[in-house]
Amino acid sequence: MLNTAPEPSRLAEAEERQRQESQLIARILAGESQLFHELIRPYERSVYMIVLSMVKDAADAEDAAQEAFLRAYTKLAGFRAEAKFSTWLISIAVNEARSRLRRRKTERTESLDDDSDDHATVSPAVLTDWREVPSQLVERHEVRAILQQAVAALPPIYREVFVLRDVDELSVNETAEALAISVPSVKVRLHRARLMLQRELAPQLQGMVKPEKRRFLWF
Repeated sequence: MLNTAPEPSRLAEAEERQRQESQLIARILAGESQLFHELIRPYERSVYMIVLSMVKDAADAEDAAQEAFLRAYTKLAGFRAEAKFSTWLISIAVNEARSRLRRRKTERTESLDDDSDDHATVSPAVLTDWREVPSQLVERHEVRAILQQAVAALPPIYREVFVLRDVDELSVNETAEALAISVPSVKVRLHRARLMLQRELAPQLQGMVKPEKRRFLWF
């Protein structure tokens, strides 16, 4: 039976980071507001990437991320220490992205008489930290582009879970908390997302990825 318990060193690092964050939060709430950027700095990129994967627009993602940080600052007094700050922050970012997507859908519905389909042009999420599947530079760029497009094409509920679990590497519990869904739902959605990617990617990457590397692509 595999031992799935966290390594002692990683557990100690996580506990120390949480202790330092608790101290920072206490100081910020006591009036040292300039420390807020220090608090969120380790998570700025993760927040931006999850929002970008959802809204699929770099400028909109930047605005959404900034709005999420602002909301986190104004709600900081309500943060409960039993949750991880990173999970709480990401949940705020996810809600902000969802809100923007709802507004975008409403705006499109209200402009059905507009024949322009500019709104249909979207960019795939630029997952620059994607797993290094092949070894050669050109091959890596080709595979990465295909992966980015496939992830961007996932239905939102599956893309959210996939990005948090397999890109940002949040735990199942952290992902469930960030998305306000159950742990079983996380597992089911992640499984379905991987199956969708497998069906999409297998034909395209069959001759591009070395057999020993395919385990990273779930086929």
